[in-house]
Amino acid sequence: MKSRLTQQAGVAVRKLRVAKGWTLQELSDKSGVPLSTLSKLELGQSSLTYDKILRICAALDIDPGLSILQQASATPAPSARRVVVRKGEGESFSYGEHAAKVGGQDLLSKSFTPITLTLHASDGRRQTLPGEVYLLVLSGTALLHTDIYAPLKLNGGDAIFFDGSTEHRLHAASHDPCTVLMIVSGDEGFWRESPV
Repeated sequence: MKSRLTQQAGVAVRKLRVAKGWTLQELSDKSGVPLSTLSKLELGQSSLTYDKILRICAALDIDPGLSILQQASATPAPSARRVVVRKGEGESFSYGEHAAKVGGQDLLSKSFTPITLTLHASDGRRQTLPGEVYLLVLSGTALLHTDIYAPLKLNGGDAIFFDGSTEHRLHAASHDPCTVLMIVSGDEGFWRESPV
């Protein structure tokens, strides 16, 4: 079970990293902390050791004498960033068996990644996603399968928030395609490479 402090520390490290405009890989390269360890740390699945704290603080150029949580609580200046995604726009790609479009792909270091997916009944591969996921059914009916809950039917207008690290299968509930908006926390470019 994840401790509240571990989760808060993970969120704090992510906030400090994003404030620098760095990807997880960049923080890993600069700190010497393995990418997988940083990913688990930011997801609250791994706690901070003293060695990790020192290496991460040195890379982020923050005082290790102050709490990482205190450093992250400083309010950043507004960035005034924006990107408009017009109907039909967005970078098209194949995400597993899903046809997908990602919005705002030119904006770096986003807090979340919005993706529009077209689901079919034949989509059958199980997958995981980094971070937390918000899924809104725009049209049609979707089915979400996990090992933890019974299959969940979601109709147009229905939504679900879930932990993306839970292995899941998402597909249309009938032969008619289904369109969903999936918002995944973070911006690690996971969508650029189709999962295997």
